Amino acid sequence: MAPSLDTRTQHLLRDLAPQVLGAVIRRFRDFAASEDAVQEALIAAATQWPRDGLPESPRAWLIQIASRRIADHVRAEAARRHREAIVVSLVPPEEQLALAADEEAATGRDDTLDLLFMCCHPVLSSPSAIALTLRAVGGLTTFEIAKAFLVPEATMAQRISRAKQSIKASGVPFQMPTAEERAARLDAVMHVLYLIFSEGYTATSGPELHRSDLSGEALRLTRMLHRLVPDDCEVAGLLALMLLTDARRAARTGPAGELIPLDEQDRTLWDQGAIAEGVTLLTATLPRGSVGPYQLQAAIAAVHDEAASAEDTDWAQILGLYGLLQRMSDNPMVTLNHAIATAMVHGPAAGLERLDALAEDPRIEGHHRLDAVRAHLLERAGDREGAIAHYRRAAERTTSMSERNYLLTHAARLSDTPK
Repeated sequence: MAPSLDTRTQHLLRDLAPQVLGAVIRRFRDFAASEDAVQEALIAAATQWPRDGLPESPRAWLIQIASRRIADHVRAEAARRHREAIVVSLVPPEEQLALAADEEAATGRDDTLDLLFMCCHPVLSSPSAIALTLRAVGGLTTFEIAKAFLVPEATMAQRISRAKQSIKASGVPFQMPTAEERAARLDAVMHVLYLIFSEGYTATSGPELHRSDLSGEALRLTRMLHRLVPDDCEVAGLLALMLLTDARRAARTGPAGELIPLDEQDRTLWDQGAIAEGVTLLTATLPRGSVGPYQLQAAIAAVHDEAASAEDTDWAQILGLYGLLQRMSDNPMVTLNHAIATAMVHGPAAGLERLDALAEDPRIEGHHRLDAVRAHLLERAGDREGAIAHYRRAAERTTSMSERNYLLTHAARLSDTPK
């Protein structure tokens, strides 16, 4: 029986996977073959590293193994079909692989951001490109991506499969985009980074509320993107949003990992350095031009972060910002948050009325957050039985153990309260 991977090596492989995939794609220009080869290299690492120890350069090791897998595949195809190999070079294959590994080890080049731009391929629709990138770069499961897009898992699996087939059939090279192409793909890249961060900040499933590896990687890549396009206001807004949101991470869970809602958090645990950086970015960005959705979301996060207590939160300002955001985005989650802000300003009945309009939206019908918010507003309105029913329904529908425990705890607390 092979030795199991320790947590540190698991995280290392996860961090390296998109970097290695980017390097292999950059060299071989074939997405499907590169993805398969990198998966084989990761499996080889998971088998050999616990037994033999970490190589001197894990990244170069993975690139070399993946490159060999592609070379083996090309030789097999050439023998069967008598066609040209994928890689044409005057350097013998063995020397090429050695040089490639040496180059990667020496330069330490991080291709992850490049891979993000490459995955947003011109033959793909924006949703398909984003889904493919979340799978290849973010390492998200098809289920997690489907939840982010509010579609069934089977639908998302087909979308990702078709995206790969479309790239292959198009004949358009899978290669580094030009500056003009990067500009055209920037919105899709930002959306990918936003979704990776969101999954890391509140995991779709599993026992932990956070996946700090994902949120941390999204932050790192967004910093890289901001350095690449420092004058883009929405990129700055996205970075500010991540900083202002992630600043609360330490206060979101208790000693046993239980979820602590925003209004109950110990604000002394919030990262004031991240808040200051986010506010500075936002302050420098807002006066410079048209305001986009990431800047508006960052502004909402800043209002929360700058309030000394939950009671001091300027909900009227948040309601106004959500109203602007709603005009820009046909997103049911924005409407859901607008309903919460409405309830905080005008009372729970007004918020519940907003929720009723969402009940017919197929994109969010059956989503646990709709029931959770309704339960919260019913509790504030004094409808204890209705609140208990919706807390329980929300708990049945979520796949996050932290959220389920939080919702069931609220239902139990209300059940035990004397009438």
